[in-house]
Amino acid sequence: MADRAPTQRARGSTTTPTNNNGSTFLRKLQTHIGSNSTQLVGFLTLIISGSILLLFTGITIIGAVLGLIFFTPLIIVSSPIWFPIAIVFFFAVAEFLSLCGFGLTFMAGLSWMYRYFRGLNPPGSDQVDYARNRIYDTASHVKDYAREYGGYLQSKVKDAAPGA
Repeated sequence: MADRAPTQRARGSTTTPTNNNGSTFLRKLQTHIGSNSTQLVGFLTLIISGSILLLFTGITIIGAVLGLIFFTPLIIVSSPIWFPIAIVFFFAVAEFLSLCGFGLTFMAGLSWMYRYFRGLNPPGSDQVDYARNRIYDTASHVKDYAREYGGYLQSKVKDAAPGA
């Protein structure tokens, strides 16, 4: 088909035969990669390793499907045994991982407090100092306010209950 001469249409225009997309791709690939043998070896390595990985993927999927086909009856028959065991195992693993996480958090907090009280300025110590100073300032303001207005409230109580 590619060897044919241009054909005439009914209106008199000529057309050229269309190139196959695969041959165009191969021509572009040859002009791009063909000039450098290192690129050609890299491309061939890519094609070969990709093909091998694709083959291994297919083998894995086929093995998984065949395993499900052969072991599904056994799984269904023994599911009353496996379900409670799976629940117990799940909770045991969840408890162990939670314990590890809480222990790690406790150790990190203990280490931070040790460094803070030794004066080594761990991360966030400036925020703790700022909060401590704010609490101290607020408490001293409340104390001063109570001293100032404490006598005022005592006189009001005596006015409300003269015998007290």
